[in-house]
Amino acid sequence: MLKDNLVTLRKLNGYSQEQVAERIGITRQAYAKWESGSTVPDIDKAAALARFYGGSIDRLMNDGTEDGAGVIPPAPPGKNIWGTVTLGERGQIVIPKAARDKFNFKGGDRLVVVSDENGIALLPIQFLERLIGGYGGPEPKRRKGRDPRFPTNAMSLSGTSNYNTALVLDVA
Repeated sequence: MLKDNLVTLRKLNGYSQEQVAERIGITRQAYAKWESGSTVPDIDKAAALARFYGGSIDRLMNDGTEDGAGVIPPAPPGKNIWGTVTLGERGQIVIPKAARDKFNFKGGDRLVVVSDENGIALLPIQFLERLIGGYGGPEPKRRKGRDPRFPTNAMSLSGTSNYNTALVLDVA
């Protein structure tokens, strides 16, 4: 619901109610009423909130609940939150259909599991092959100061380029 998203987004971004209210041109009391659910913003203020938090009105209004997961906040700009998955007995997961469609994942595709201290991500095997010059291909040319196979923006989950482990999976 909107009220839950407003509270979550404000806290995730480290803002006070006063700071958000000031940025969108309302009083702190009006914003507090939106967060409590006693009133809702008009369409213009909802659009201002969506711009402020870097999303759309639709994402701001989405209830974002999943069975057993509680409230899932709207994703930051340029990111996606596809929902939750349940880990099976043997470690298997089902990637949500919307995510499979977005990245054109099909049954039989190979994915690389990468991680950092915050969690894991799945990448197409082609991404890793491009990083290391392809399996059996020529060794990539080295540049001074860093390993060119792992550029600073590669495999970044939280702003760092470190990862702890990789495992190749087949998409069933």
